[in-house]
Amino acid sequence: MMLLFFLAGTVLVNTFFYLIFAKISYATISEKKFSGDFPVSVIVCAKNEAHNLKKNIPLLLQQDYPNFEIILINDASLDDTMDVIEALAATDPRIHTVNVENNEAFWSNKKYSLTLGIKRAKHERLLFTDADCQPASKQWLRLMTQQLSDEKQLVLGYGAYQKTKGWLNKLIRFETLMTAIQYFSYAKAGMPYMGVGRNLAYTRQLFYENRGFMSHMQIASGDDDLFVNEAATKSNVALCLQRDAFTLSQPKETFKDWFYQKRRHVTTSKYYKTKHQTYLGLYFLGNFFFWVAAILSLVFVDWKIPLALITFRLILQYLFLGKAAKRFQEKDLAPFFPVLEVFLVCLQLTIFSSNLISKPRRWK
Repeated sequence: MMLLFFLAGTVLVNTFFYLIFAKISYATISEKKFSGDFPVSVIVCAKNEAHNLKKNIPLLLQQDYPNFEIILINDASLDDTMDVIEALAATDPRIHTVNVENNEAFWSNKKYSLTLGIKRAKHERLLFTDADCQPASKQWLRLMTQQLSDEKQLVLGYGAYQKTKGWLNKLIRFETLMTAIQYFSYAKAGMPYMGVGRNLAYTRQLFYENRGFMSHMQIASGDDDLFVNEAATKSNVALCLQRDAFTLSQPKETFKDWFYQKRRHVTTSKYYKTKHQTYLGLYFLGNFFFWVAAILSLVFVDWKIPLALITFRLILQYLFLGKAAKRFQEKDLAPFFPVLEVFLVCLQLTIFSSNLISKPRRWK
């Protein structure tokens, strides 16, 4: 009987989070138009990204926006990144360059390089993406920055991954989807806690008022999520959910590379505000203990009641997460939600355990 109560408790916890996620799953996308085409600085920090720069910067230059510049930052690359940046700058006056080099006395990191890029930028409104990202449409720049104002100084966008064949691609996109559902939903509920540097906008004023990345400069990751966690409030954040405002990135092709990337990302979560850590921890534990209790209940208890609870929970998952998956153009993942969730829970548990032993210390 205790096992059934425990299973029911985990379903209750899951239901609580699904109701929070409904804020995004069933949210109405505002079509409000904002007046003015304010100048914008698009900032791209690149480390060993020569190939991606050649492919994606021309797409940024094609944005349907009258007044913008692109700041290309070479973060101490070992390949031809700087040569490509200089060649691109020679073809278009809207491109400006920053070159960061390592030496015996100083070893660069992404936050330092981004800071130099922000200082190089001429405009108050800043839009960030990565060298391996491409905008989903020519309206990306306009949609992501039109809400920036004296009140709304930070805009969260969605950074999707391109669809390819294979189970790893599904797992990468599912993890990205679940992360987005959480940070959008919590922001909608007045608790913004993170964003992704693949698609993020904020003002120069907000950056300097929060002393940039100074409070976490020593941490390898976190130029996006730790800055948002520190600078975002329930009143200064706007959400950009339009599909034309998404970015698309090339996903990792091997599990080893993706696992290392996730290990690096997770290292920042312990620096989040306590209430954010609590919500994220409860969501993970709710999922973990649900599957443990579900399996044990089916084995050791009469199967009828456990099956009813499991079915109810899975229906809720499809109702709320399935709707969100459609919104973020990931609806092909919906039939695999239970299996993907089990894989993700196991992966997260492995990452937490691995990071207790050693932590990744470089961003690329």
